[in-house]
Amino acid sequence: MEPITSIKRFAKTNAVPILKDDGINFICDYIREHNVKRVLEIGTAIGYSAIEFAQVADDVFVSTIEIDLERYTEAVKNINKLDLMDRITVYLGDALTTDISGEFDLIFIDAAKAQYIKFFERFKNSLAPGGVIISDNLSFHGMVEDLSLTHNYSTIKLVKKIRKYIDFLKANTEFTTTFYPIGDGMSVSRKN
Repeated sequence: MEPITSIKRFAKTNAVPILKDDGINFICDYIREHNVKRVLEIGTAIGYSAIEFAQVADDVFVSTIEIDLERYTEAVKNINKLDLMDRITVYLGDALTTDISGEFDLIFIDAAKAQYIKFFERFKNSLAPGGVIISDNLSFHGMVEDLSLTHNYSTIKLVKKIRKYIDFLKANTEFTTTFYPIGDGMSVSRKN
C-alpha cells in the first residue's frame, strides 16, 4: 500500500484531523504555481500535509511544529518512512514559544483554532517578500456560517473564536486576505 494512503487510513482510524483532498490540492497547487521553496506549518499532526508539500518539488523545504508528543512521534515515523527528513524539519513544542527562525514563502496555520490570531501575529514577520499565510478550518464544518449546527458549549466558544479570527483578517490593513470555500474553509493572506 502506498505510504500516503496508509497515513490517510491511520488518520481516519485514529480520528486525527488532516487536510481534506481539495485543501491539500489547493495548497500544493499554490506551492507549484508560486514557486514556493520554504514552508512553515503550524500543526504537524501526523505529517501528512508536510509530506505532501515537500513532495511537490525536490527543492521544497518544510518546517513544521506539533505540540502533541504522540502525533509528533507518528509524524517523524511517517516522514522517515518516505525518506524526507532532509527536507522536513519537525519541531516538538508550542508554536507560540518554540524558536523557529528563517523566512518562509508560505506559512500554513492549522493548529489550535483558538490561537490563530496569536499564531498569525507571531509569525507574520517570518514571511519572505511576497509570501502568504494560509489558514485552514475557517468554516469549521459549516458551524461558522450556521451556529445552530451545534449545541455544544465548548464548540460554540471555539466557533466564536474562529469568527473573531475571520474578523481580524478582514480588518487587518497590513494584509489583504482572500477567502476560499475549499476543504473546511481557507484563507490566503498576502502582505500589502
